[in-house]
Amino acid sequence: MPFLDWVNKNQARASSTQVPYHLLQKEAEYGAPSENMVIQGDNLLALRALMPLYSGRVKCIYIDPPYNTQSAFEHYDDRLEHSQWLSMMYPRLVLLRDLLAEDGSIWISIDDKEMAYLKVLMDEVFGRKNFITSIAWQQRTTRENRKVFSSNHEYILLYAKNPTIFSMVRNDLHLTNDVKERYKNPDNDPRGPWQSVSANAQAGHATPSQFYSLVSPSGKIHTPPDGRCWLYTEDVMKRAIQDNRIWFGKNGSGVPRVKKFLNEAKMGLTPDTLWLAQDVGTNDFAKKHVISIFNGINRDIFDTPKPESLIERIVHIATNKNDLVLDSFLGSGTTAAVAHKMGRRYIGIEMGEHAKTHCIPRLQKVIEGEQGGISQSVEWQGGGGFGFYTLHPEPVFQANGQIRPDIKFEPLAAYIWHMETGVGSSQSMDSPLLGVHNGIAYYLLYNGILGDRRSQGGNVLTRPILAWLQAEYPHDGPKVIYGESIRIGEERLAQANVTFKQIPYDVVLR
Repeated sequence: MPFLDWVNKNQARASSTQVPYHLLQKEAEYGAPSENMVIQGDNLLALRALMPLYSGRVKCIYIDPPYNTQSAFEHYDDRLEHSQWLSMMYPRLVLLRDLLAEDGSIWISIDDKEMAYLKVLMDEVFGRKNFITSIAWQQRTTRENRKVFSSNHEYILLYAKNPTIFSMVRNDLHLTNDVKERYKNPDNDPRGPWQSVSANAQAGHATPSQFYSLVSPSGKIHTPPDGRCWLYTEDVMKRAIQDNRIWFGKNGSGVPRVKKFLNEAKMGLTPDTLWLAQDVGTNDFAKKHVISIFNGINRDIFDTPKPESLIERIVHIATNKNDLVLDSFLGSGTTAAVAHKMGRRYIGIEMGEHAKTHCIPRLQKVIEGEQGGISQSVEWQGGGGFGFYTLHPEPVFQANGQIRPDIKFEPLAAYIWHMETGVGSSQSMDSPLLGVHNGIAYYLLYNGILGDRRSQGGNVLTRPILAWLQAEYPHDGPKVIYGESIRIGEERLAQANVTFKQIPYDVVLR
């Protein structure tokens, strides 16, 4: 597989593993208590902060990064030199990949300027086999006569963590009115409207029981065309006829066709790769919506916000109720607003002050029951809530290798659990046993977790503490215990099947 190369690529690759670990700190809560999060801060640092808690747990990621168009936008710098743009994207994509669930997918909006390069970069980070498709979105319906070509579409690149699983769990689109109108009921079937489909199939993989003559109600005999067979075996076909599921036309002598009822149809249609403005909106439509939301609150509006109907289609295809959605380039808050209205959990990250001036006011409007965008189509009436977070200015691990003295047990426990297992912690970290993964139990002695509130109390692995751990949190297999120091010999550790790791050195050096 070809790889993309650029100036400083090695530094970009290295930086994905060297992002300092900062803690999230909650600044405010809006509406009802909720897991939903809006984070203000550098999204690279924020993604790293999320890793111990959410690694492998995000169902859908949508991002709309700066397009590197050499244009100046008010709310972010979109004039990055090409190699700088790639270096900015690479470590963020690596962290996003690791946050994605096994059945999850990532959707990225992009235009012609970087689309080809982003595709190759995504192939490298996510794997070419995990590419699902590229979607063309008609983001403008007006013609630009001042250019060589009028640019009317952008792209959305779609990758899945596991394409096989994604193909099984992704949702169809809702049936449109045009499709529903194809269902009729010419024979007044009590099961309601239906449409007919061919009753024959290709003969290449048929069994002998699929070749037979079929007598219609009028007495006319039908046989499959050359190279074809009947869709059903003769016994199944007879039962289908008796159940009035085969249509021979109004005169009863037509070519047999299978009746497919609307009330038995799947949820909808297989998504296609051309998304028209009439179905998912345009930038202009989205901008008018945002202006209506911020009327009297903000004068500064993003130049190219995405319409809620576009994000609604992505979230609908990729997720179900209560699934987790992440947008690390939150912009004016569209993804969070859509996820909120659709009953999904969400995390949004934005660097600038517009996290406060745009995202928070918009989501407050959503909580109040704002009726723009997709509100009416999803029957949104308001409610819910979200928390507003920032990043602690100092990293957990200091330059001298020590752990910041104010760090509590739970965030360090979540960090160590993720470091050892590669997965996010799905349970509260409130005991010295962090959990068992692949047959190995992990323990942490830190910050008085054993009940001794002195800073040094209970953080040293001694024989009495080992015996207590074995009695209170027994595990027959291998055990890894983190602590500040140890006063047990290697022979006793081996007998107990324990590997000891010292804080902070065995944490920081890894």
